[in-house]
Amino acid sequence: MEVILIQDVKTLGKKGDIVKVSDGYARNYILPKKLGVEATKQNLHELKLQKNAEEKRRAEILEEARELGKKLEAVKVKLTLKAGEGGKTFGSISTKEIASAVNEQAGLELDRKKIQLSEPIKNPGSYTVGIKLHPKVTAELKVEVEAV
Repeated sequence: MEVILIQDVKTLGKKGDIVKVSDGYARNYILPKKLGVEATKQNLHELKLQKNAEEKRRAEILEEARELGKKLEAVKVKLTLKAGEGGKTFGSISTKEIASAVNEQAGLELDRKKIQLSEPIKNPGSYTVGIKLHPKVTAELKVEVEAV
């Protein structure tokens, strides 16, 4: 019997896969536990429509990430660090501060978890920070840090 999996089954396959299993396994395990449905014409057609809708949604998300990346590349964010005598700075600039500065200065929503800093910024100067918006889209944000 052919079955369309509704959920991932560890030894069988992933969600959306069409697998061939014995009749008993399908009737006694897969169908009662709602792990899959029988592969009829109607169910195959619904699976095809779901896959098309999923693909369309992925393309839209990718396009939104590209647009946000272009906007971020054009933005330059300015932040300040407290400094004492002799130019010694106190504290550092973290991803949370960069995300809030982008929101305030550019009006763009940015999740701090997408900002890629190898280490916090502790010195004044100009920095280029990588932002991973999508597995296929990475943007660079210019950050200007001034000592106050």
